[in-house]
Amino acid sequence: MSKPLHQLRAGVIGTGFIGPVHIEALKRLGVQVTAVCGSTNNAKATANQWGIPEVYGDYDYQAMVRSPHVDVVHITSPNKAHVEQSLAALAAGKHVVCEKPLGMTSEETEKVVVAVKKGGRRGPVFAVNYMCRFFPAVLQMRAMVERGDLGRIIHVQGHFFQDWLLQETDYNWRILASEGGKLRAVGDIGTHWIDAVSFILGAKATAVFAHLETFHKKRLRPRDEVQTFAKVDPDEMDSYKVDTEDFASVLLKFGKSKHDFASGVHASASISQVAAGWKCSLSVGIYGTEGSVRWDLQQPNEIIVGRRDEPNQILQRGTAGFMEDVANFTDYPGGHPEGFPDSHKMHYRAVYEHILTNKKAPALFATAADGHYEVRLCEAVLKSSRAKGWVRV
Repeated sequence: MSKPLHQLRAGVIGTGFIGPVHIEALKRLGVQVTAVCGSTNNAKATANQWGIPEVYGDYDYQAMVRSPHVDVVHITSPNKAHVEQSLAALAAGKHVVCEKPLGMTSEETEKVVVAVKKGGRRGPVFAVNYMCRFFPAVLQMRAMVERGDLGRIIHVQGHFFQDWLLQETDYNWRILASEGGKLRAVGDIGTHWIDAVSFILGAKATAVFAHLETFHKKRLRPRDEVQTFAKVDPDEMDSYKVDTEDFASVLLKFGKSKHDFASGVHASASISQVAAGWKCSLSVGIYGTEGSVRWDLQQPNEIIVGRRDEPNQILQRGTAGFMEDVANFTDYPGGHPEGFPDSHKMHYRAVYEHILTNKKAPALFATAADGHYEVRLCEAVLKSSRAKGWVRV
């Protein structure tokens, strides 16, 4: 590595739920967070809380990306601003870590792919924040598939369930198609599941069959904007028509894999933001001719290995069978849990090491092309639900 991580400086656009997650992970890595951008009051409050010297209020991201004290721009703003801010950062010669989805439509996300290609081998590094790739369990499952430990993969099954939008009074800007895009449950959390499975299999989904449902046709919206997960008195809310889905069932056909054992796999996923009792359950089961492996984000340090003619196993991170393959992506010994914040830390470590080694370190993170693909897939999901049939991605 040409220089240590703390020599790189980050600027963060956005101060909602996920912005401070980025800040905390970066500070744990020793990266200098030198700038923050957002609404004036929130940007000042975030800067004061985290000791960030440069504050860009009124969402003045154009000024922030021009700062000589920022090397990497982290974009954690609402979805509709991602492409515009990504293009500005790339034009300023900055590396970028952008929250998912990369944009609202594939037509606009293609502009980011073109801009990254234009930079060439020496241009800025661009990553999309599909951090689920960096849970040790996901990396372990990927290694097992690649080695053939499970035999030929037959099918994949799982879900991503949350309940934070269960009630009609639950509100967030993501509910509005104008702010977050036409797909909400699939676009917000379903793509995390799909990207994780694609990463494990080493293959992309080539066709989808989807059914979408909106349980709350109308919801109540606060008269003033609120933070994610905030509770508001119903008397201070107004009714509005919902134009995004609450849950979905998605079938996927995967194409040719990088690995000999995982081509042409069929997968099924249930996606819901109205599943009572489930806070953040991303569950994946990979089923092959020689065995299976299952994992749930809510128990991130354990995977279950299933065999037909042998006893099943529960493997724990940091112990034999769940240690050697993920040694570079876990920092604590067995019995010392790692979870959601650590996946962000490991993701940014991989991105920053890729930058510092002049792109010689492995690029395990999702690229602009991956982010563009996920948006195209979401468009296919929406088209499939309307047509009630299979749609190619």
